[in-house]
Amino acid sequence: MPVRLREALPDEIERWLGDAGEPRYRALQIFRGLQARGLEPAGLTDVGKTLRARLAAEAGPPAGEVAEVHHSVDGTTKLVIAFADGAMVETVLMGTTIPGRMSQCISTQVGCAMGCVFCHSGIAGLKRNLTASEILAQIHLARVHVPEGEQVTNVVLMGMGEPLHNYEAVRRAIQIMTHPDGLGLSTRRVTLSTVGLVRGLEALGRDFSGQIALAVSLHAGDDAVRSRLVPVNRRHDLESVVAALRAYPLPARRRITIEYTLISGENDDLGQARKLARLLRGMAVKVNLIPMNQHGASPHEAPPPETVEAFRDVLVRAGLSVFVRHRRGADIAAACGQLALRPST
Repeated sequence: MPVRLREALPDEIERWLGDAGEPRYRALQIFRGLQARGLEPAGLTDVGKTLRARLAAEAGPPAGEVAEVHHSVDGTTKLVIAFADGAMVETVLMGTTIPGRMSQCISTQVGCAMGCVFCHSGIAGLKRNLTASEILAQIHLARVHVPEGEQVTNVVLMGMGEPLHNYEAVRRAIQIMTHPDGLGLSTRRVTLSTVGLVRGLEALGRDFSGQIALAVSLHAGDDAVRSRLVPVNRRHDLESVVAALRAYPLPARRRITIEYTLISGENDDLGQARKLARLLRGMAVKVNLIPMNQHGASPHEAPPPETVEAFRDVLVRAGLSVFVRHRRGADIAAACGQLALRPST
């Protein structure tokens, strides 16, 4: 029976080996080679040539390749990944506050269907979902671009696409990322960013027992403003999204991150700040305020610093933990909301 080898779990590889008349005990060895070491089947030199050939035939060509590399003055690196059908996505490597550790922002779709007015990824709409192997390929392909002495310890599903809109592929990718014999990431080190698709939130909480960190894009304190900025709010309004967040099985001493992009003249007034504070009252959250990263595809712009500070002060006085996110990689269009479809797609 065929198996998608590049996104298969050890027990699935074991079943395939048995069906193919190969020794089942090789399954974990193969899984570790493909995922923990990021090797191609031909590079699995600890298995025989005949089995390597069968694995290569079953796996098919590599899931993708690095088409472009862009380096920012602040140390951020953006990679453009090209897939066999010509589709391209972007993934970003960023330093953290802890020396030796890096975060990687990965994409889950080619484009995005959510249509948020400030986000470049959604301007052209959704082209297609990524497979689990294409999501994982971004991590494997980025390895050679990680500086010596550094390692990727945090993964954020915050690139192009809405992860919960491609949930089955994202779920499988997370399973492999966090498998002790796969990429071996702690579930605490995986963050999923979403506009708040309610059924997806419920499934994520159920499938991973709330261990996957959440970053939820609210961007407004009431439905009228949010529906204008985040059109999917017409189907997943603030009341239903906040109810799903309150029901999320969050482990003790963990918090949900609330993302709020500040757009001049749209959602940056103090009335919106007060509404947001009331909405989040009693929740285990921290708020990231993100002055909009302006790009040519949008007429919107960031508010002045004094407006950002006044908005922040309202939330702080309401007892919320608030952080103003500084831009990373803006000079290579790698900052939040700037990842975009390449012209060839």
